[in-house]
Amino acid sequence: MITPGKALGWTRGLRFRLAVSYVIFFSILALLLGTLFRQILSGTFQSQMESVLDEEWGAAKGYLRTGPEGPDWVFDEKDPDESFTVRRVQRVYMLADTQGQPLQYSEIYKSLGIDPPSEIRSTLQSGKPSIRVRKDPGGVPFMIRSGLWVDHDGHKYYLAIGRALDYNDQVITKFTWDYFAWVPLVIVLSGLLGWFLAGRALGPVNSVAEAAQQITHSNLDVQIPVRHANDELDRLIEAFNHMMTRLNHSFEQIRQFSTDVSHELRTPLTVVRGQLEVALFTAQTVDQYRDAMADALEGVERLSNIVRALLMLSQAESGQLALQKTEIDLAELVRDLVDQHQIPAEAEGVRLSATLPTHCALIADRIQIERLLSNLLGNAIKYTPAGGTVKVGLIPSFDHVKLIVEDTGVGISPSHLPHIFDRFYRVPSADAEKGLGLGLSFVAWIAKAHGGAVTVESTLQEGTRFTVLLPVGRWAMSPPETPAAPVAERVH
Repeated sequence: MITPGKALGWTRGLRFRLAVSYVIFFSILALLLGTLFRQILSGTFQSQMESVLDEEWGAAKGYLRTGPEGPDWVFDEKDPDESFTVRRVQRVYMLADTQGQPLQYSEIYKSLGIDPPSEIRSTLQSGKPSIRVRKDPGGVPFMIRSGLWVDHDGHKYYLAIGRALDYNDQVITKFTWDYFAWVPLVIVLSGLLGWFLAGRALGPVNSVAEAAQQITHSNLDVQIPVRHANDELDRLIEAFNHMMTRLNHSFEQIRQFSTDVSHELRTPLTVVRGQLEVALFTAQTVDQYRDAMADALEGVERLSNIVRALLMLSQAESGQLALQKTEIDLAELVRDLVDQHQIPAEAEGVRLSATLPTHCALIADRIQIERLLSNLLGNAIKYTPAGGTVKVGLIPSFDHVKLIVEDTGVGISPSHLPHIFDRFYRVPSADAEKGLGLGLSFVAWIAKAHGGAVTVESTLQEGTRFTVLLPVGRWAMSPPETPAAPVAERVH
């Protein structure tokens, strides 16, 4: 016996929901198809009726003549074809003058309602035929075609002819009833089929679920054994194992990210709080309050920079920051950025130069490439003592471009090299606290997002060399040229 609780769980099962979803989808599809076919059938009938009215309009114009007593029908009554055609047209017709006064009309047309003079004049003034549907007192619809008729003497008249649409409506109604009468049966059969197929499809998932129950947050590295049957279940298990590997890696990143954020935000928050407390309890003059507020704002600005950089990096690594790739001249871009960094380089007493080809085409996101190069140049200038040099090189080849930024700075210890692209990682130095430790993380992401890579070589007290390898893209690049003269070098 099935208890209410079990019944409720059964209705909440994935198999039940899949079957219901299949039934709902098929029902909507059947209704849409039925409605579509009905509209197509109705449109076909309407087009056919309009064609019939066009033919009868031409026939009416051929048999109408203007005599001494006004317009009249002229045809051979002994000719069965002519007689049938004229009688058929005369069943639903009306003839009026240009002022809207009726001259002739059939009894059926009278039951539909004689056209008012204003409507007649409006139709004649437009110069275009009018198609409309009217119903007689019994509810039978008629399609009416009206417009201007000019006889052989140039006299103008208003002519309207019509045909009943009751047969068309009967066919459409019969189709509608027949079609939708079968829909419930088809829906029931589709539900049974969906239930069966859902059960077959979800069978292997149960075995995976049993194995997955052994996995907890403390052992995310657990892998489900593959059955080596090379079927859908094996592919499901392999996808599940890959997912667990990515989850484990993501959890490690989250834990590291939480640690980094708490560490990075704790110090600025403590400083801001301390400055505000000192101002609250010890400041006595306006200048003292102003100094305390300025120090607090400096801390808040640092916090804002950290949050802004973290948000951008998180969006980048999660794929929310899409690249806007266009064709750019990398040589021109590097030349402009080198010029922009000449002033900070002079302020630090560093000689900044570049050796570039005249042209280097690249398919890339210009803003992100600028950020990459600016971060590398900023780091190189910051960690190069006065009197040192920073050099930028660009080496194009057939399928990739090599961007090199090297300096004669303090260098990086071998123990720190594996971590310099990690978030918030800063090589211990006198200038370590000046940055956020996110610049090289952006460099690594930008290179990877463009299908490239970045490597670093460094020797203590001799210098550091960053090499960024970027694929060219689908446009061919001009062949490498003899390196041009370095960009104007300046030294403070």
